Amino acid sequence: MTQPILGIDVAKETLDTALKKEGRMLNKQFENTPSGHQQLAIWLKKQESAQAHVCLEATGQYGDGVAEYLYLQGFPVSVVNPARIKYYANSKLRRNKTDKADAQLIAEYCEKEKPVLWTPPPDSFKHLQALVRHLDDLLETRQQEANRLGSGVRTEPVVVSLKALVVFLDEQIHQCKQAIQNHIDHYPELRRMQNLLVTIPGIGRLTAARLLGEIRNIPDFENARQLAAYAGLTPRNIVSGTSVHKKSRLAKTGNAHLRKALYMSAISAKHHNPIVSQFCTRLSENGLKPMEVIGAAMRKLLHIVFGILKSGCPFDPNYLVYSQAHS
Repeated sequence: MTQPILGIDVAKETLDTALKKEGRMLNKQFENTPSGHQQLAIWLKKQESAQAHVCLEATGQYGDGVAEYLYLQGFPVSVVNPARIKYYANSKLRRNKTDKADAQLIAEYCEKEKPVLWTPPPDSFKHLQALVRHLDDLLETRQQEANRLGSGVRTEPVVVSLKALVVFLDEQIHQCKQAIQNHIDHYPELRRMQNLLVTIPGIGRLTAARLLGEIRNIPDFENARQLAAYAGLTPRNIVSGTSVHKKSRLAKTGNAHLRKALYMSAISAKHHNPIVSQFCTRLSENGLKPMEVIGAAMRKLLHIVFGILKSGCPFDPNYLVYSQAHS
């Protein structure tokens, strides 16, 4: 008897499921709530599928609840990059785009590709991620209000209101930064990893916090290439025959928050980190454009981050393993 497969298409309020068992496909919809997650587990057991391999896309917080609940109930769970499902759909020439069809597609993908199993990150990392993303939202909102204030508006009540908003947001940003550091200081393992990361030229304490919040659990990655792929920093080559030979570009089918955290650090590391600086100089001499060099510097910096966290050793510019980082 083959293992049952459950594909889940996650939405904010609903979970569309497709259970593939013994050649048959059963569809059922549940609420994306704690009670809905419980009903899903009960339904699976009634279908004699208590060990079904559950697969869903990494769609952010909407899918975290059901993935963690089913994991705790003993189900094997895989959380996959949505780009993989998209490419699989293209390979199957799928034209229908409905929640039911998407759930069936995810189940088929899981059965064929057998994605790696997922484990929930520790609460300390989940809470850190929530804090650093909240900080980014505050910073974005503050910039929007500052732009409005500088747009030439002269109506006094509007100006007063915008200035008050900026002052309020500045205080919220300050408090959030303090909360992030207090959270890290509360967990010895997070504090240990932050202290390691700040030894890398180009990475400060806040950037280290962002990286830890987005990488979440470094043991999940076998090597630096996997981490770079998770961040969407792997090169995408476009070559076909002798007539099509485009320049490589970043795939960008990964964690955009992680790429954002690396961008400014890579610019700093380009000038102050000896390993990254030499690497960028070589690429520039080989004719790469400035933005291509920055993208490569982000990837190199992430490789160094991986090497530092995996080894548990501070940055050493003479230790070439960091630049290779198990690649």
